[in-house]
Amino acid sequence: MTLPADSPARAPSAHVAKACHKGQETRAAILDAALGLASHVGLEGLSIGALAEVMHMSKSGVFAHFGSREELQISVIRQYHARFAEEVFFPAMRERRGLTRLRALFERWVRRVSVELDSGCIYISGAVEFDDRPGPVRDALASMVRSWHGTLERAIGIAIDEGELEADTDAQQMLFEVHGLILALHHDARFLRNPGVLDRARTGFERVLANHAQAAAAQQPRHAAL
Repeated sequence: MTLPADSPARAPSAHVAKACHKGQETRAAILDAALGLASHVGLEGLSIGALAEVMHMSKSGVFAHFGSREELQISVIRQYHARFAEEVFFPAMRERRGLTRLRALFERWVRRVSVELDSGCIYISGAVEFDDRPGPVRDALASMVRSWHGTLERAIGIAIDEGELEADTDAQQMLFEVHGLILALHHDARFLRNPGVLDRARTGFERVLANHAQAAAAQQPRHAAL
């Protein structure tokens, strides 16, 4: 039997849907606050109690959305990864395959670091916190970082396939060097407060490319606008 749209029998399902939507909005708001808190105090500094205080909620109210501190930490890692993808990965994927895309990935990564200088990169701070602490939080963090590294390695591979990098280019070695530039950038900018480090990172990246680039590709303009 098909009930009319205004039948009272449909009311409970509409009520449940509204409650679920509100619950999702509350969880999203808590997660946003958790990400902001973790960016300043680290994943280890993140707790149900501290988040409840920031959100002006009870501990039980926050706990109901995540179930445990560990699940909260993992959710924050996933949220950070999703935002990183939105700001770095997806825009760069709209660029032409090859060195243009690879440059876009690096440039947007640099820009991301530049806006995190007053807070911190969860990929980097989390690695310091959990490098010797096995468990689900470390596994989640390592999985996200490996996913990003895989993206960069594939972009390098595509540039090789496109003939813009030498055929014998070691993609993993190149990835290692590029990641090293980001780590140095984060260290010198956030810890040492050295001036001009963004340009140094960009110069270092161009030198890495020049070591492997075909002659025609190496003549592309540096730091092209994105």
